Amino acid sequence: MIPAKFDYEVAESTEHAIELLGSREDAKLLAGGHSLLPLMKLRFARPELLVDIGRLSDLSYVKDDGDRIAIGALTRHHDVATASLLDEQCPIVSFTASQVGDPQVRHRGTIGGSVAHGDPASDLPTVLLALDAELVVHGPGGERTIAAADFFTGLFETALGPQDVLVEIRLPKTAGAGWSYVKFNRRAQDWATVAAAAVVHRSNGDIGDAAIALTNMGQTPLRASAVEQALKDGTSALTAAESADEGTSPPSDTNASSDFRRHLARVLVRRAVEEALGK
Repeated sequence: MIPAKFDYEVAESTEHAIELLGSREDAKLLAGGHSLLPLMKLRFARPELLVDIGRLSDLSYVKDDGDRIAIGALTRHHDVATASLLDEQCPIVSFTASQVGDPQVRHRGTIGGSVAHGDPASDLPTVLLALDAELVVHGPGGERTIAAADFFTGLFETALGPQDVLVEIRLPKTAGAGWSYVKFNRRAQDWATVAAAAVVHRSNGDIGDAAIALTNMGQTPLRASAVEQALKDGTSALTAAESADEGTSPPSDTNASSDFRRHLARVLVRRAVEEALGK
Protein backbone atom coordinates (compact mmCIF):
# COMPACT_ATOMS: atom_id res chain seq x y z
CA MET A 1 0.00 0.00 0.00
CA ILE A 2 1.02 3.61 -0.52
CA PRO A 3 0.82 6.13 2.37
CA ALA A 4 -1.38 9.20 2.10
CA LYS A 5 0.39 12.42 1.08
CA PHE A 6 2.58 13.97 3.77
CA ASP A 7 5.31 16.59 4.19
CA TYR A 8 8.75 15.78 5.59
CA GLU A 9 11.14 17.82 7.73
CA VAL A 10 14.46 16.93 9.35
CA ALA A 11 14.86 18.18 12.92
CA GLU A 12 18.25 19.69 13.74
CA SER A 13 17.74 19.54 17.51
CA THR A 14 15.16 18.53 20.10
CA GLU A 15 13.95 22.13 20.31
CA HIS A 16 13.62 22.26 16.51
CA ALA A 17 11.58 19.03 16.61
CA ILE A 18 9.23 20.54 19.19
CA GLU A 19 8.82 23.62 17.01
CA LEU A 20 8.09 21.54 13.91
CA LEU A 21 5.55 19.41 15.77
CA GLY A 22 3.68 22.58 16.66
CA SER A 23 3.60 23.79 13.05
CA ARG A 24 0.89 21.35 11.94
CA GLU A 25 -2.27 20.00 13.49
CA ASP A 26 -1.25 16.39 12.82
CA ALA A 27 2.53 15.94 12.92
CA LYS A 28 4.38 12.78 13.94
CA LEU A 29 7.95 12.04 14.93
CA LEU A 30 9.95 9.60 12.83
CA ALA A 31 12.88 7.76 14.42
CA GLY A 32 13.51 4.19 13.21
CA GLY A 33 10.11 4.07 11.51
CA HIS A 34 9.33 0.42 12.24
CA SER A 35 6.13 1.25 14.11
CA LEU A 36 4.84 4.30 12.23
CA LEU A 37 5.59 3.49 8.59
CA PRO A 38 3.57 0.22 8.45
CA LEU A 39 0.57 2.08 9.88
CA MET A 40 1.00 4.79 7.26
CA LYS A 41 1.19 2.22 4.45
CA LEU A 42 -2.11 0.75 5.66
CA ARG A 43 -3.46 4.31 6.05
CA PHE A 44 -4.31 3.71 9.68
CA ALA A 45 -2.09 6.75 10.32
CA ARG A 46 -2.23 9.81 8.05
CA PRO A 47 0.04 12.50 9.48
CA GLU A 48 0.30 15.77 7.59
CA LEU A 49 3.96 16.10 8.56
CA LEU A 50 6.74 13.68 9.49
CA VAL A 51 9.47 15.18 11.68
CA ASP A 52 12.61 13.08 11.30
CA ILE A 53 14.66 13.01 14.52
CA GLY A 54 16.78 10.03 13.49
CA ARG A 55 19.88 12.18 12.98
CA LEU A 56 19.96 13.63 16.52
CA SER A 57 23.07 11.74 17.60
CA ASP A 58 23.04 13.39 21.03
CA LEU A 59 20.01 11.25 21.91
CA SER A 60 21.83 7.96 21.33
CA TYR A 61 23.76 6.72 24.39
CA VAL A 62 23.87 4.39 27.36
CA LYS A 63 25.62 5.95 30.33
CA ASP A 64 26.07 5.70 34.08
CA ASP A 65 24.01 8.32 35.91
CA GLY A 66 24.89 7.77 39.56
CA ASP A 67 22.43 5.32 41.07
CA ARG A 68 20.67 4.94 37.71
CA ILE A 69 21.44 4.19 34.07
CA ALA A 70 20.39 6.69 31.40
CA ILE A 71 19.50 5.57 27.87
CA GLY A 72 18.98 8.08 25.09
CA ALA A 73 15.65 7.67 23.34
CA LEU A 74 17.29 7.24 19.92
CA THR A 75 19.52 4.38 21.03
CA ARG A 76 19.04 1.45 18.64
CA HIS A 77 17.81 -1.86 20.04
CA HIS A 78 21.08 -3.48 18.95
CA ASP A 79 23.09 -0.94 20.96
CA VAL A 80 20.89 -1.49 24.01
CA ALA A 81 21.30 -5.26 23.64
CA THR A 82 25.10 -5.05 23.43
CA ALA A 83 25.76 -2.33 26.03
CA SER A 84 28.19 -3.71 28.60
CA LEU A 85 26.93 -1.28 31.26
CA LEU A 86 23.41 -2.67 30.98
CA ASP A 87 24.67 -6.24 30.92
CA GLU A 88 26.42 -5.57 34.23
CA GLN A 89 23.91 -3.32 35.99
CA CYS A 90 20.46 -3.97 34.48
CA PRO A 91 20.70 -7.13 32.34
CA ILE A 92 16.96 -7.66 31.88
CA VAL A 93 16.92 -4.62 29.57
CA SER A 94 19.81 -5.70 27.37
CA PHE A 95 18.42 -9.23 27.16
CA THR A 96 14.93 -8.06 26.24
CA ALA A 97 16.29 -5.70 23.58
CA SER A 98 18.02 -8.71 22.02
CA GLN A 99 14.61 -10.38 21.65
CA VAL A 100 12.99 -7.53 19.71
CA GLY A 101 12.09 -8.40 16.12
CA ASP A 102 14.96 -9.56 13.91
CA PRO A 103 18.48 -8.19 13.32
CA GLN A 104 17.27 -5.69 10.72
CA VAL A 105 14.69 -4.29 13.14
CA ARG A 106 17.18 -4.17 16.00
CA HIS A 107 19.68 -2.21 13.92
CA ARG A 108 17.13 0.45 12.91
CA GLY A 109 14.46 0.51 15.60
CA THR A 110 14.97 2.68 18.70
CA ILE A 111 14.04 2.12 22.32
CA GLY A 112 12.32 5.51 22.46
CA GLY A 113 10.26 4.81 19.37
CA SER A 114 9.13 1.48 20.79
CA VAL A 115 8.15 3.05 24.10
CA ALA A 116 6.43 6.11 22.60
CA HIS A 117 4.38 3.91 20.24
CA GLY A 118 2.52 2.47 23.23
CA ASP A 119 1.88 -0.98 21.77
CA PRO A 120 0.80 -3.37 24.58
CA ALA A 121 2.43 -6.26 22.66
CA SER A 122 5.84 -4.57 22.73
CA ASP A 123 8.56 -6.05 24.93
CA LEU A 124 10.54 -3.14 26.37
CA PRO A 125 7.60 -1.14 27.81
CA THR A 126 6.74 -4.14 30.00
CA VAL A 127 10.29 -4.37 31.32
CA LEU A 128 10.39 -0.61 32.00
CA LEU A 129 7.16 -0.96 33.97
CA ALA A 130 8.59 -3.80 36.06
CA LEU A 131 11.69 -1.69 36.78
CA ASP A 132 9.71 1.42 37.76
CA ALA A 133 11.71 3.29 35.14
CA GLU A 134 11.41 7.04 34.56
CA LEU A 135 10.94 8.67 31.18
CA VAL A 136 12.25 12.17 30.48
CA VAL A 137 10.16 14.26 28.10
CA HIS A 138 10.86 17.64 26.50
CA GLY A 139 7.96 19.78 25.39
CA PRO A 140 7.00 23.43 24.88
CA GLY A 141 6.91 23.89 28.66
CA GLY A 142 10.36 22.44 29.25
CA GLU A 143 11.47 19.11 30.70
CA ARG A 144 9.44 16.77 32.88
CA THR A 145 9.86 13.22 34.16
CA ILE A 146 7.08 10.64 33.95
CA ALA A 147 7.02 7.35 35.83
CA ALA A 148 6.56 4.29 33.62
CA ALA A 149 3.41 3.46 35.58
CA ASP A 150 1.88 6.76 34.44
CA PHE A 151 3.29 6.83 30.91
CA PHE A 152 1.16 4.17 29.21
CA THR A 153 -2.44 5.39 29.23
CA GLY A 154 -4.28 3.23 26.68
CA LEU A 155 -4.06 1.24 23.47
CA PHE A 156 -1.30 2.99 21.45
CA GLU A 157 -1.73 5.95 23.81
CA THR A 158 0.83 7.49 26.14
CA ALA A 159 1.23 10.58 28.32
CA LEU A 160 3.10 12.34 25.51
CA GLY A 161 1.48 15.55 24.30
CA PRO A 162 1.32 16.55 20.62
CA GLN A 163 4.58 18.54 20.87
CA ASP A 164 6.41 16.31 23.34
CA VAL A 165 9.65 14.48 22.53
CA LEU A 166 10.79 11.52 24.62
CA VAL A 167 14.51 12.11 25.14
CA GLU A 168 15.74 9.72 27.85
CA ILE A 169 14.90 6.61 29.83
CA ARG A 170 16.27 6.20 33.34
CA LEU A 171 16.64 2.76 34.89
CA PRO A 172 17.56 1.57 38.36
CA LYS A 173 20.68 -0.52 38.78
CA THR A 174 19.58 -4.06 39.60
CA ALA A 175 22.89 -5.89 39.89
CA GLY A 176 22.34 -8.73 42.36
CA ALA A 177 18.61 -9.07 41.67
CA GLY A 178 17.17 -12.10 39.93
CA TRP A 179 15.42 -11.37 36.67
CA SER A 180 13.71 -12.97 33.70
CA TYR A 181 11.76 -12.05 30.57
CA VAL A 182 9.84 -14.96 29.06
CA LYS A 183 7.96 -14.53 25.79
CA PHE A 184 5.58 -16.74 23.85
CA ASN A 185 5.25 -15.99 20.14
CA ARG A 186 4.52 -17.97 17.00
CA ARG A 187 7.76 -17.02 15.23
CA ALA A 188 10.96 -15.55 16.64
CA GLN A 189 10.41 -12.13 15.05
CA ASP A 190 6.71 -11.84 15.94
CA TRP A 191 5.15 -9.64 18.57
CA ALA A 192 4.56 -11.39 21.88
CA THR A 193 1.32 -13.32 22.18
CA VAL A 194 1.97 -12.97 25.90
CA ALA A 195 5.17 -12.30 27.84
CA ALA A 196 6.15 -11.87 31.48
CA ALA A 197 8.93 -9.87 33.13
CA ALA A 198 10.13 -10.64 36.65
CA VAL A 199 12.62 -8.77 38.85
CA VAL A 200 13.15 -10.32 42.28
CA HIS A 201 15.23 -8.96 45.16
CA ARG A 202 16.17 -11.31 47.99
CA SER A 203 16.84 -10.47 51.63
CA ASN A 204 18.31 -13.12 53.95
CA GLY A 205 17.19 -15.82 51.54
CA ASP A 206 13.60 -14.61 51.38
CA ILE A 207 11.94 -12.50 48.69
CA GLY A 208 12.23 -8.92 49.85
CA ASP A 209 10.62 -7.37 46.80
CA ALA A 210 9.20 -8.70 43.53
CA ALA A 211 8.05 -6.88 40.42
CA ILE A 212 6.07 -8.78 37.80
CA ALA A 213 4.77 -7.22 34.59
CA LEU A 214 2.80 -8.60 31.65
CA THR A 215 2.91 -7.99 27.90
CA ASN A 216 -0.24 -8.09 25.75
CA MET A 217 -2.66 -8.80 28.60
CA GLY A 218 -4.57 -5.51 28.30
CA GLN A 219 -4.50 -2.17 26.55
CA THR A 220 -1.22 -1.26 28.28
CA PRO A 221 1.61 -3.18 29.95
CA LEU A 222 0.32 -4.35 33.33
CA ARG A 223 1.78 -5.13 36.73
CA ALA A 224 0.68 -8.48 38.19
CA SER A 225 0.22 -7.02 41.65
CA ALA A 226 -1.54 -10.08 43.09
CA VAL A 227 1.47 -12.24 42.18
CA GLU A 228 3.88 -9.68 43.62
CA GLN A 229 2.04 -9.64 46.96
CA ALA A 230 1.76 -13.42 47.11
CA LEU A 231 5.50 -13.80 46.58
CA LYS A 232 6.26 -11.25 49.29
CA ASP A 233 4.00 -13.24 51.62
CA GLY A 234 6.08 -16.34 51.05
CA THR A 235 3.82 -18.13 48.58
CA SER A 236 5.53 -20.47 46.13
CA ALA A 237 6.01 -19.40 42.52
CA LEU A 238 3.62 -22.12 41.35
CA THR A 239 0.80 -20.97 43.62
CA ALA A 240 1.45 -17.24 43.22
CA ALA A 241 1.38 -17.51 39.41
CA GLU A 242 -2.20 -18.79 39.50
CA SER A 243 -3.33 -15.19 40.04
CA ALA A 244 -1.24 -13.79 37.16
CA ASP A 245 -4.30 -12.97 35.04
CA GLU A 246 -6.14 -11.22 37.86
CA GLY A 247 -7.20 -7.72 36.79
CA THR A 248 -6.21 -8.24 33.15
CA SER A 249 -8.30 -7.88 29.97
CA PRO A 250 -6.43 -9.81 27.26
CA PRO A 251 -7.61 -9.48 23.65
CA SER A 252 -8.81 -12.27 21.38
CA ASP A 253 -7.33 -12.24 17.88
CA THR A 254 -5.91 -14.53 15.20
CA ASN A 255 -2.94 -15.43 17.42
CA ALA A 256 -4.80 -16.46 20.55
CA SER A 257 -8.09 -16.25 22.39
CA SER A 258 -8.52 -14.28 25.58
CA ASP A 259 -8.78 -17.50 27.60
CA PHE A 260 -5.61 -18.91 26.09
CA ARG A 261 -3.76 -15.70 26.90
CA ARG A 262 -4.91 -16.00 30.52
CA HIS A 263 -3.53 -19.53 30.60
CA LEU A 264 -0.26 -18.35 29.03
CA ALA A 265 0.06 -15.56 31.59
CA ARG A 266 -0.10 -18.04 34.46
CA VAL A 267 2.42 -20.39 32.82
CA LEU A 268 4.88 -17.68 31.78
CA VAL A 269 4.78 -15.86 35.11
CA ARG A 270 5.60 -19.10 36.91
CA ARG A 271 8.52 -19.72 34.54
CA ALA A 272 9.75 -16.14 34.83
CA VAL A 273 9.64 -16.16 38.63
CA GLU A 274 11.36 -19.53 38.85
CA GLU A 275 14.09 -18.36 36.47
CA ALA A 276 14.53 -15.11 38.41
CA LEU A 277 14.81 -16.98 41.69
CA GLY A 278 17.47 -19.22 40.16
CA LYS A 279 19.79 -16.31 39.29
